[in-house]
Amino acid sequence: YKSGKDKLFGFFVGQVMKATEGKANPGLVNELLKNKLT
Repeated sequence: YKSGKDKLFGFFVGQVMKATEGKANPGLVNELLKNKLT
């Protein structure tokens, strides 16, 4: 369950990085997503 969730976070971070053309901070994006989704 946990590993699947981590992969999903990776997917979301990847989508954000693609949308921002790599300008977003992946660590910050990850943190913000975790706060929003939990």
